Amino acid sequence: QVQLVESGGGLVQPGESLRLSCEASGKIFSIYAWRWFRQAPGKQRELVARITKSGLVSDNDSVKDRFAISRDNLKNAAYLQMNSLRPEDTAVYYCNAEAYGREDGYWGQGTQVTVSS
Repeated sequence: QVQLVESGGGLVQPGESLRLSCEASGKIFSIYAWRWFRQAPGKQRELVARITKSGLVSDNDSVKDRFAISRDNLKNAAYLQMNSLRPEDTAVYYCNAEAYGREDGYWGQGTQVTVSS
């Protein structure tokens, strides 16, 4: 099993920044990639960005050039730096660790990000 703990959400004004963190414990050797998802009220969960342990990144067009995913293999953690936040970025953000032998990976508890003036 892998346990994920997220932190860093909050209430910010449009144009401001937040950095989300996701720290893993347990069978961390099974993790081969990290993903951040988000789910806004009344909407489906969507993939925001993905990064492999080797550093290969893919992200959603809606956050390109504003959000940056990163990982620290030594700390067994992933991060999502979010800049130039917009009201439409308001959502619960979830960390997901893709792991061998776990089809859907492991999920964090979610952290609320609210962008409002």
